[in-house]
Amino acid sequence: MTFKRPDGRGKKELREIEAKAGIIKRANGSGYFRIGNTVAYAAVYGPRNIHPKFLQDPSKGVLRCNYNMMPFSSAGSRVRPGGNRRSKEIGLVTEKALSEVVMLTKYPNSVVDVFIELPQTDAGTRCAGISAASIALADAGIPMKDMISSVAVGKVGGEIVADLDYEEEAYDENTVDIPLAFTHRGKKVTLLQMDGKITRDELEEAIRLGSEVIDRIYEAQEKALKEKYIINSEGENHE
Repeated sequence: MTFKRPDGRGKKELREIEAKAGIIKRANGSGYFRIGNTVAYAAVYGPRNIHPKFLQDPSKGVLRCNYNMMPFSSAGSRVRPGGNRRSKEIGLVTEKALSEVVMLTKYPNSVVDVFIELPQTDAGTRCAGISAASIALADAGIPMKDMISSVAVGKVGGEIVADLDYEEEAYDENTVDIPLAFTHRGKKVTLLQMDGKITRDELEEAIRLGSEVIDRIYEAQEKALKEKYIINSEGENHE
């Protein structure tokens, strides 16, 4: 029997996507990204001098990412408030995924801080956070070689599918969740994590599927940035 997704989507079909740029006024740059019922906000502060001084690097700057799921945000069990091991781990993998494109050599002895908050979650949280953070960095004018877009793929009911929701993540003990992040040009993988067991052929199929559907994420990010630019340009023209 062929697995049917609980919400009726096809294997390549993503949940509804919404993205915005410049939504946090006091930040140097900000982004909002929603996929299905998972919502992520990202705010960028910097570049600014890094302290204490022993953390300074005269050859390049530092990217720091802080990831936080708010209490009662989860579709599953209640999230404990404050930092925890999981949030720190996701912050680190987010830094690594974004550092592939952020031109930190432009900011010696400095730090660029990215704060990611998730007030509502239904699977794919780190991917939504990375996509929001990429929008925020671009909005802040931080030089980047490319945009990073992120989506989760996985194996549910024996089928390789894109963008698992919470019900699919909890489907059975054989479900596999694979968060991925790609550069837009060249589709270079900057994040690949896996929770569960999968064959090499299935993993290759999952990565191929991710590279196919990721353009929808990028299109939403690009649209958000263009819309902010158009709104700002129209405002300046009316002054």
